[in-house]
Amino acid sequence: MNFKQLPLHERILKAVADSGYTKPTPIQIKAIPKVAKGADVIGIAQTGTGKTAAFTLPLLSKLVDKTEANEARHTRILIIAPTRELVQQIHENIRGYAKYTNLRTGVIIGGIGDKGQIAKLESGVDILVATPGRLLDLVDKGHGNFHQIETLVLDEADRMLDMGFIPDIRTIVKKLPKSKQTLLFSATLNRQIESLTKEFLNSPTVIEVERRASPAETIEQIIYEVQEHQKTELLEHLLNSSHEFYAVMVFARTKLGAEELTKALKMEGITAEAIHGDRSQGQRRRALDEFKKGKVRVLVGTDVAARGIDVDGVTHVINYDFPEQSEDYIHRIGRTGRAESKGIAITFITKANQQALKKVEKLIQKTLPKKQVEGFKYDQDTPEPNREDRRNTPVAAKSSGRTGEYQNKFANRKNNAQAKRPGGSKRKPTGARTKRKK
Repeated sequence: MNFKQLPLHERILKAVADSGYTKPTPIQIKAIPKVAKGADVIGIAQTGTGKTAAFTLPLLSKLVDKTEANEARHTRILIIAPTRELVQQIHENIRGYAKYTNLRTGVIIGGIGDKGQIAKLESGVDILVATPGRLLDLVDKGHGNFHQIETLVLDEADRMLDMGFIPDIRTIVKKLPKSKQTLLFSATLNRQIESLTKEFLNSPTVIEVERRASPAETIEQIIYEVQEHQKTELLEHLLNSSHEFYAVMVFARTKLGAEELTKALKMEGITAEAIHGDRSQGQRRRALDEFKKGKVRVLVGTDVAARGIDVDGVTHVINYDFPEQSEDYIHRIGRTGRAESKGIAITFITKANQQALKKVEKLIQKTLPKKQVEGFKYDQDTPEPNREDRRNTPVAAKSSGRTGEYQNKFANRKNNAQAKRPGGSKRKPTGARTKRKK
């Protein structure tokens, strides 16, 4: 099947073709016709399978014919997602797909001033993409009119549940028309999410393209048992032992832990940047951009900040700290092995993580292989001596980056991954982006 066989407007199809997409993914094939007909839909698919296009393409197609260039605008589609990065990613995709239309879009996120976002709410945009907390803050101040909302989209619903956003969403939903289409998309579906679907959706169609809680088959999963005080040393050993670790995402449990780990890696001459909630929007965007361009070899993040990050060519995901929620394991390792490319997911576990590991294995219905790293000296009796010193030592700026062999490998891998992305081949620029803070 190709995109022309799906119920999409010719202007949207033209933008899809410009992006290089030729073949829809399973979630797109199943969801687009249902969304186009106005049905409530629950879409369950892993990250990197084209979920965003599965709802944005048909929704844009429905709006195109109903929108005149000079008519007064009001918000008709509201998309809610848990993190700034995911909101911006969705918005950028929408802008690309809508470039041959006169549809107007807006973003509501935390971390920036209210003035510009209030202007968007008051001027009227056809499609609004927002994080729930900031949107509710502005709505509570009397901004925005959502009486003519036609469709509500809840993306990454499982993460919004974990982050405690459901009360905010309930409050927002009460301000929307009762008669509307509601779409809920998630990488996993548990009992709590199923309960929410009964609350927010009306006789929904459930579309599930993969077994629940199943990591992509393209990801090789490995467990390394290590003492807590040796984890940093083991990470450094892995990064220094092989040239294959050239585009690595590392997950830490806390913001402080991510900062300290980034500092430790820099002291070893490894280019690394942190991305977490305490960093400004500018810092987060710069870190992500440098990682995408191959200037930074390692991106260290927390679960919340890394949700929604879409980077082609990630070679490895390393769970430095074991995830607190079993479902987070799936989301973390889904950053690699995307679009049919192979990836490796490494997880460090200590004695304290053994029970949590069993829960993950039960969730994914797979026993993960435990291995030891060749050439690494295990079972040190005392913590590494310089760890405290690292916390208090200024880090000199490094200029090496992922240059030479690292950068060439990353560029080649990214190009290959882009050519295999769900929905078609390599993405092309979607037009100039407006500069915005977060």
